[in-house]
Amino acid sequence: MKKLETLILFLILIGGFIVRFYNFSSPVADWHSWRQSDTSAVSRNFIKFGFDILHPRFDDLSNGVSLIDNPNGHRFVEFPIYNVFQAGLFKFSAHWTLEEWGRIVTIFSSLTAVVFLYLLLKKHISARAGLIGAFFYAFVPYNIYFSRTILPDPLMIAFFLGGLFFFDQYLDGKSTGGKYTYYLLAIILTAAALLMKPFVVFFFLAYLYLIFMERGLAGFKRLDVWLFFIISIAPFILWRVWMQQYPEGIPQSNWLFNGTGIRFKGAWFWWIFAERIAREMLGFWGLPFVVLGMIAKTGKKEGWFFLTFAASSLAYLTVFATGNVQHDYYQILIVPALAIFFAKGIDWALSLASDRMQYLITLSVITVTTLFMLMFGWFVVRDFYSIQHPSIIEAGQAVDMLTPKDAKVIAPYNGDTTFLYFTKRQGWPVFERTLKEFKKAGASHIAFADPTKEELNFQTLFKPVAITATYAIFDLNKPTPQGLLEQKKN
Repeated sequence: MKKLETLILFLILIGGFIVRFYNFSSPVADWHSWRQSDTSAVSRNFIKFGFDILHPRFDDLSNGVSLIDNPNGHRFVEFPIYNVFQAGLFKFSAHWTLEEWGRIVTIFSSLTAVVFLYLLLKKHISARAGLIGAFFYAFVPYNIYFSRTILPDPLMIAFFLGGLFFFDQYLDGKSTGGKYTYYLLAIILTAAALLMKPFVVFFFLAYLYLIFMERGLAGFKRLDVWLFFIISIAPFILWRVWMQQYPEGIPQSNWLFNGTGIRFKGAWFWWIFAERIAREMLGFWGLPFVVLGMIAKTGKKEGWFFLTFAASSLAYLTVFATGNVQHDYYQILIVPALAIFFAKGIDWALSLASDRMQYLITLSVITVTTLFMLMFGWFVVRDFYSIQHPSIIEAGQAVDMLTPKDAKVIAPYNGDTTFLYFTKRQGWPVFERTLKEFKKAGASHIAFADPTKEELNFQTLFKPVAITATYAIFDLNKPTPQGLLEQKKN
């Protein structure tokens, strides 16, 4: 039986790997390209300026992110573990592009999460539940897409699930192998998860429940437990303290909590529970099994352990109400919880079958329902892969070919940094100051994708580098006579 379980898990991993290669080599101009571009830009600048992990830099020099001028392009969000992997692998082998290496990192992160999710479900419920949860995480269309984007979230989840699993192994003391090896791995992976995204702290409830389940209230008095949390959290605190020296590189984030006042409004419930969870993530038809899994009691071995995932997910969605409504990639963090309850629901439904015929009928219904979930989920997610504005790619490549490598470029795209990313230059993705101020800040060129008539008027002020139907590039260091006259006036 163990060989069969291993074979099924292996097939799930292989299948999960294959489906994540859909549009693998497409440009980073698909859904949430701005966040992917910002992440990949940090990796590219590691290659360009050196692996200075304490001073990560991206391409955006504007004040649009922190509301403070950012002339060095500092980027202080997650600790750049993901970027070290992406840039390091590219330096090791240029067989794939930097962007493709980023996707490889994400793909392997998600498959690692599949394994840890399987192990947690197997230990606390059953091997069958573990395989069902692994299948969900590997093949739900929402997760397939985000598990091949250039985002740190899937790596964060792999670290979190790994840290939780090894902490569980350490606490029960029944597993073979070095007890303190599990303890060390739990600390390292949990600390790494927090450094990637502090949102992991919401799921500390699962750690606390494991302590109580294994050791009772006395467990909270143990030195090893206190050291675990102190050592795991310390790197995150040190990183946050370090960041304060560079406020220009810290994005404004207060709006994520309830900046629009949407929390607990009808729109909040609609966007989170109907639009995102039911429609986008579960394709409607997966919702009944998730609900069933939340009310199913599978035995003493599980206890209330997995309900901590539900409570933590709900707390996270509530606290960061505006962030979760604004960005659907914020829900990546709750995918493990959905996978767990989907697996619990199906596992429980199968266990209720009293004879072979009833079991086959139940299995048939589950199979059809799951297929519908995947089909309708794909119908929603398929547009995520689309490149809506290919002109920014062509325009960016033109800037890269036609301007000096050290040029600083104004590439206005409504504040979206995707266009700027394709220029392979640092600069500004939005008009946030006068041309005189731009030049003082070091801007040497301005580029437009799909230039409007008004934007083409720049040729009366500056010498064009190139003008086509798709893009227009102007050299700010070469003003026309009229441009010189305008500069004198200003």
